[in-house]
Amino acid sequence: MPELPEVEHSRCVAEAAASGRLVREVFCDADDVVVAGCSSADVVQALLGARVESVQRRGKHLWLALDRRPFVLLHLGMTGAIRTPGDRPLSLETGAADGGAWPPRYTKLHLVFDGGSELAFTNARRFGRVMLRQDPRTEPPISELGFDPLLDMPALPAFAALLRTRRGTLKGVMLDQRFAAGSGNWIADEVLYQAGLDPRRKVPSLQPGEIAALRDALEHVVRTAVAVDARKDAFPPGWLFHRRWGRQEGVTTAEGHAVEHLTVAGRTTAWVPSVQS
Repeated sequence: MPELPEVEHSRCVAEAAASGRLVREVFCDADDVVVAGCSSADVVQALLGARVESVQRRGKHLWLALDRRPFVLLHLGMTGAIRTPGDRPLSLETGAADGGAWPPRYTKLHLVFDGGSELAFTNARRFGRVMLRQDPRTEPPISELGFDPLLDMPALPAFAALLRTRRGTLKGVMLDQRFAAGSGNWIADEVLYQAGLDPRRKVPSLQPGEIAALRDALEHVVRTAVAVDARKDAFPPGWLFHRRWGRQEGVTTAEGHAVEHLTVAGRTTAWVPSVQS
């Protein structure tokens, strides 16, 4: 599933294509699973003739802020992506294997702007959503999210105070969007690896130095991934990310430590027992 860096990549793609432009044409697929709480006709009406003032993001959600209400809010789901003609998608699952067809396969929303730029929202597995909101920041699902590690990472005292309200495992807390919006499975594993913390640890067991390490690792991982535009081949070679997939036997980190897998908080979890305690 796209996590904060991938969704920020999509926001930047959408911002470049749409910001300041008038929507001249709209196609919205009549898919009542993806188009949630409204109809495709409602989405077309909201967008057609509107000007996109900016593209905003919080956690794994992004929205087109228009010159009129309502705004269009998008959640990418497991394989959703924002596409433009001739682009280079982040992964094959987002449509890189569509042979360059435009609009791409599985397009759920397609916009044509004045000046000729275009934008498509693709969603192969239909877990993404297209929604309408009068004020996304103050309405669910955005209003129910926690801090965004890129936009408003709490200072250490506030971060520690938030943790003190939690009682679950570290992995579970790192996956909870009400705690850290945009953190998903690979970010949680990477952060806990870099902080040297066992994903099964209960939050109340953390010492002050471990809380600081957790906060610093979260900020570092997110900012580093965003800085390289979520291109996985540009992530630092020592990251667990490159070795966490597939539950392969005998996999080690770049330093030679064994990578193991277990299930924590209902999710497959990669960790390195020799360095995480």
